[in-house]
Amino acid sequence: MAESKEYMTLQEENGTIHISEDVIAAIVVGAVREVEGVSGMMTNLGGSVTDLMTNKKNAQKGTKGVKVNLTEDSLTLDIYLLVKFGQPIPEVAENVQKGVAAAVESMTGRTVQTINVHVGGVTMG
Repeated sequence: MAESKEYMTLQEENGTIHISEDVIAAIVVGAVREVEGVSGMMTNLGGSVTDLMTNKKNAQKGTKGVKVNLTEDSLTLDIYLLVKFGQPIPEVAENVQKGVAAAVESMTGRTVQTINVHVGGVTMG
């Protein structure tokens, strides 16, 4: 299995499968939305809370709040999100890690090496 910067490449018996970073990010967003206590994703990866959910380009792709880093040996994900007020942040973050790992691994066949969760804010709703 070898990857380039933008695609995960899987060698199969009948040919090659290329999975875009955008597809991986969309899988991540779908899995994060299923986690209790998450109120949303941040669009400015590592930016300020004032940049929340405003980047229309990434919103259209369905990949806001996710940074995918593919190398030949590993898949690392950085997830930027908001947590609902009153929810235990470490528990929510751990549930995000578990849910995302399961979703990505089941849909791509690739093990996720690292999932970094960045909580950029708490919302009241």
